[in-house]
Amino acid sequence: MNTKDPATQFGACVPNWSPPSAPAGAVLTGRYAHLEPLSAETHAALLYRAYEGGDHVWDYMPYGPFSSASQYHRWVRDHAGQPDPFFYAIRNLQTDQWEGVASYLRIAPEAGSIEVGSINFSPALQRTRAATEAMYLMMKWAFDAGYRRYEWKCNALNAGSRRAAQRLGLSFEGVFRQAAVVKGRNRDTAWFAAIDTEWPSLKEAFEAWLSPSNFDSSGAQLERLGDLTRLVRVATDPTV
Repeated sequence: MNTKDPATQFGACVPNWSPPSAPAGAVLTGRYAHLEPLSAETHAALLYRAYEGGDHVWDYMPYGPFSSASQYHRWVRDHAGQPDPFFYAIRNLQTDQWEGVASYLRIAPEAGSIEVGSINFSPALQRTRAATEAMYLMMKWAFDAGYRRYEWKCNALNAGSRRAAQRLGLSFEGVFRQAAVVKGRNRDTAWFAAIDTEWPSLKEAFEAWLSPSNFDSSGAQLERLGDLTRLVRVATDPTV
């Protein structure tokens, strides 16, 4: 007679499971950031201006840099409005400028899994409250919609992205070796994720960090987000 616990042998039951909806273009707005579906006509020229002179932001992207505004406009036109990846443009409400993009991709409602990626913050958006809040708003939408797993993947050599994933509370899950060839170079891919049971604590950490009371009169943070999320992460990236 088999006396093993079925949950241990086959996996825990997921009661009342219903696949969530795919992203459909909800506008996401917070105190510092506003996200809306990417549009070539509305955003491309302004985003190109924000990226201009910062070619390093394309180093780990599978596309770019772009030599002209018209070339970038064509790229946005070809990729905006697609279901996967589903791109957002990010407006920094403190500067009132469009300063970056991010997308949902590898969207698998039947598995309850969604990834955030193609994140490209202009130099003006990097290391701002708007940048952090944009990531919070995208994560919040996914878990509120019913996704069970929120993924982040990056080039394993991209130390900045690996640090960012952990600062945002995503746990390190390993490196997939020789996962892709990007711009003619090998890419090993580092994997990070958060799951739905971790979201309440992560949400509390984000909201504490984003609170105006967490910043002094000069705008310097009083508590670091990475310190607030550290206890939630189940695994730490040993390389950063």
